[in-house]
Amino acid sequence: MSDTPDAVKATRPGRQGQGRPSSGGQAHPLARFLVRRILLAVLMAWGITLVTFVLTNLVPGDPVAANLGQRALGDPAIVAQWRAEHGLDKPLWQQYALHLQGLLQGDLGTSQQSHRPVSQDLAEFVPATLELAGAAILVSLVLGVAFGVVAALRRDRLADHTLRLLSLIGISVPTFWLALLAFYVFFYRLQLTPGSGRVDAALGSAPAVTGLQTVDALLAGRWDIFTSAVGHLITPALVLALYTIGLLTRFTRSAVLEVLGQDYVRAARAKGLPARVILFRYVLRSALVPIITVAGLAFGSLLSGTVLVEAIFAWPGVGQYAYKSATTLDLPAVMGVGLVVGVVYLVINLIVDVLYGVIDPRVRLQ
Repeated sequence: MSDTPDAVKATRPGRQGQGRPSSGGQAHPLARFLVRRILLAVLMAWGITLVTFVLTNLVPGDPVAANLGQRALGDPAIVAQWRAEHGLDKPLWQQYALHLQGLLQGDLGTSQQSHRPVSQDLAEFVPATLELAGAAILVSLVLGVAFGVVAALRRDRLADHTLRLLSLIGISVPTFWLALLAFYVFFYRLQLTPGSGRVDAALGSAPAVTGLQTVDALLAGRWDIFTSAVGHLITPALVLALYTIGLLTRFTRSAVLEVLGQDYVRAARAKGLPARVILFRYVLRSALVPIITVAGLAFGSLLSGTVLVEAIFAWPGVGQYAYKSATTLDLPAVMGVGLVVGVVYLVINLIVDVLYGVIDPRVRLQ
């Protein structure tokens, strides 16, 4: 009989994998993390449909009067027919049930103004807003994070004070006033930027693939359209990004300063590691989690802040569509816009949660 202890035998790898931790039936922590977030997003999407429907129907005003006019209101038969065609003669719970049933089938209803499916209208207007907001958040991330890092590394110096002052101006200046000023100065007075719209009317549009003028122009090889689209995009994107740049600058500065005071950063400096390695491998990686949070919320706020900017620059996006729908009490269109904006928020939050798990493993393990 062997004198080898049983505990030692159990740790020796055998044909049946004795001593190895069993992982059968257990999902990866990141996979479980994603499943929980997706289920939560689905539940919140249902809540968005309910809140949007209730708030839309609580808005004071009569959609019949907004759409038919005073002469048609005097004919009860026309009013009853219009209500029946749009389902307004049913109780609210039945209207919501029909609305939810249509959403599950991909039907957002029919616009009372354009007389087209709301999904078709949104497919036309949403890409323009996404292009504008996407360009704005890209500029905001690059400049805001860079300015914040420089301000933190030059703490209490001239560069720090200058960037903090500029960020305060960016946060304080109203976006609509800045849009009017930029349009007047750069287009009307100096004629440095193109006018309104997304592209010069004489050039037409590139074949629609993604709905984004810049991307579609590149796919079609139309450099003239691409140049015109970028020229039309620069001014409204910068105007829209100014507030976010100021916000990210101040937040990044605060996050980087907090990390710079940690013991492991001091230890890395004591070891003689290059400043670039310390900045990118230690400081920025640790500061990314709060920065990503602010960036995700900022992108959502950009979508809601495009209404006035789109109106000033005549940008044919979902902001103008939402404004026209609200003024005419086009209930299906208003609910469609609310649902799209809510879903975009959910997708952004889901992406932020995934980035949390990728950057910081402790998030997905908890």
